[in-house]
Amino acid sequence: MSSGNPKTMVILISGRGSNMEALLKSRLPGKIAAVISNRPDAKGLQTARGQGVETAVIDHRAHPTREAFDAALAQAVDRYSPDLVVLAGFMRILTDRFVARYSGRLLNIHPSLLPAFPGLDTHARAIESGVTIHGCTVHFVTPSLDHGPIVIQAAVPVLPGDTEDALAARVLSHEHRIYPQAVRWFLEDRLRIAGERVRVKGARAGVGVLYAPEPDQ
Repeated sequence: MSSGNPKTMVILISGRGSNMEALLKSRLPGKIAAVISNRPDAKGLQTARGQGVETAVIDHRAHPTREAFDAALAQAVDRYSPDLVVLAGFMRILTDRFVARYSGRLLNIHPSLLPAFPGLDTHARAIESGVTIHGCTVHFVTPSLDHGPIVIQAAVPVLPGDTEDALAARVLSHEHRIYPQAVRWFLEDRLRIAGERVRVKGARAGVGVLYAPEPDQ
């Protein structure tokens, strides 16, 4: 467990923010200082406000380049001096400079068992490829898209006759389990990045959930 003042986080969203909502409900040992979106119409902003969380909008359409947008976004994030920045359905590719600014304290969740199926349309691609196992991954963000040291993964079966929507719903229910767990570990100072791997102090694997890599004891 961490000592001293509770850590703070900022959550970045682009849409409904279901993973953000899961984090809000999880009674994490830290403070969600703000939710920031690149879209003023993101439904998750209303959800956050309803929970008493401060919100902000940095509209990417108001900035001529990715670099200009990321600079404005970083300025907004830094107002809260967060220990952790959490991407929860944030649909923007971040520049290397932004990623480097928050290196080791920038988490993302991706709807596949990385390194399989980076990018978009993961559920359709999983079905089309004929894999029988699919899932989701929480990882630290690096300049390589949908790569970076893996904190935790959850696996689900791909069932005969699965549709994209059915598989997505099955995966999403596990996203809502493992993202709060990963964030909790960070806030409790239980994560250690060792090269390309993450060590989790005291973690033990649970039924249906894969921890990657093996936990520290």
